[in-house]
Amino acid sequence: MTEKDAAAPSLPERKRGSGVKMVYDLLRDEILDLKLAPGSLVDEVQLAERFGMSRTPIREALVRLSGEGLIETLPNRSTMVSNIDFLNLNPFFDAMVLMYRVTTRLAAQHHRAEDLPLIRAQHAAYADAVARRDTLAMIATNAAFHSAIAEAGRNSYFTGLFNRLLDEGRRILRLYYHSYDEQFPQRFVDEHERLIALIEARDVDGADSAAREHAEQIVLQVQRLFARKDPLSLSL
Repeated sequence: MTEKDAAAPSLPERKRGSGVKMVYDLLRDEILDLKLAPGSLVDEVQLAERFGMSRTPIREALVRLSGEGLIETLPNRSTMVSNIDFLNLNPFFDAMVLMYRVTTRLAAQHHRAEDLPLIRAQHAAYADAVARRDTLAMIATNAAFHSAIAEAGRNSYFTGLFNRLLDEGRRILRLYYHSYDEQFPQRFVDEHERLIALIEARDVDGADSAAREHAEQIVLQVQRLFARKDPLSLSL
């Protein structure tokens, strides 16, 4: 060992695979939050410089993102953020509405006393995000609210599927909230409060109906957004 080597500070060894996970997590969030716009190019060299690591973990992270359909490789071997398939959203909407209904219905039927404070806490966080007009926080707390309801329904299969749909729908919800030009209506908060009341009352059919209305108004607003004549900006 040279004198120079002895004087150099020792850096903590990164756990194997941790670099891949860090890159994957950050890029995934940026794609789903539309910080990386659909159709934008993804450059391995630039990412390696940004994260201060070799291209190998960058490439592994991109492979994972490609497997989830969030990025794609073009015939010329360049990589880009996948576009949102606006023409085939109906299957996603159908699944989302169904999951809103079934998870809320089951929560009204099977919830325990300890579930309600957790649901209310997520609702309070959502209401605060609406008041602050924090779109990203609204998306995150909305997902946490509905996930807490799903957990109260005591069906892990439905909970897992619903969480996946909520995650996959982040780009759509980002556009959905953006369509209100930050003038978010109070109805979002009111509808969540109504869902809580129906769950607490164990009104199974009422919870099902309210959840359907809540989900369908989201679908309708998104469809109106896509039908607008003015160009839809995907760079938010």
